[in-house]
Amino acid sequence: MSNSELLSFDIVGIQECQQNRYPQLFVDSIFDVDPGKSARGLKNFTYNEWFFPAHFEGDPNVPGHIQIECLVQTFIMTFLSMEPYKGMKTNFVRINNANFKRKVIPGDRLEINATLDSFKRGIAKGSAESFVGNEIACSADFIITLPDVLENFKPSKK
Repeated sequence: MSNSELLSFDIVGIQECQQNRYPQLFVDSIFDVDPGKSARGLKNFTYNEWFFPAHFEGDPNVPGHIQIECLVQTFIMTFLSMEPYKGMKTNFVRINNANFKRKVIPGDRLEINATLDSFKRGIAKGSAESFVGNEIACSADFIITLPDVLENFKPSKK
């Protein structure tokens, strides 16, 4: 797909594709989406985020589980941007090789790159990594399912 054909999603478009909502919707925009292949996302962290006062007083930083959610919310757009799957529910199966390389603090802009390695029978495998500037912040590999699609491939009960 050429750069002019890549898809972009603002917050309304993201909500049309995935079921995450406030306070669990963590990406601000998704762009350079090549459906079935890759996506890029952005999250701007401001001190107004609900978790900063508790994580931690005097040293606010983004909790690891929220960094992982930013990665996976960008990753699922690699396949939820495809018309037959828009708006479908997703489930985690596995998170592998999660690495945290840099503290993410208020004012940081997280840039996320996600790649879909395979998508068969409602099972998506791939990875994502995030950066603050040129520094890697976090990375992980994912296996995610679309339960409604996966259900079609379960053996029938006789």
